[in-house]
Amino acid sequence: MNNLNSPTGGIGARKFIPGIAWFFFVTFLLCLPGSDLPTVEDWFNKIYFDKWVHIGLFTVLAFLFMLPFLKATLDLKEKWHWLIRIAIAASLWGLTSEFIQKYFIPGRSFDLFDWAADSLGALIALLFAKFRFLKQK
Repeated sequence: MNNLNSPTGGIGARKFIPGIAWFFFVTFLLCLPGSDLPTVEDWFNKIYFDKWVHIGLFTVLAFLFMLPFLKATLDLKEKWHWLIRIAIAASLWGLTSEFIQKYFIPGRSFDLFDWAADSLGALIALLFAKFRFLKQK
């Protein structure tokens, strides 16, 4: 049973299943050994294709965790605070995954620009949620 007086506005755990599923999908991709990654055409490198992939993965990741809060019975200020926390958490997960790649995944390394792309994805989700869903009424 949902408690509407809870700090999360009565959000049930099931509302987070899409975000959790996406989290595991992203984690699976980030933990693939370097030898399992496809080689890309030279022009993909010129357009920084891998960075666009990071941006997309983390935009969706952050937004899927934001969505239950956007639909919750919280006031705008509370929703905004939750969205900021989620964006920060997504960015920190991007940083953590870079360290995991460096120390535990064969053929992978730490890439500061991957983390920047992850953080940009979280920021895009935050701004999209703010301007699309948190309009003053």
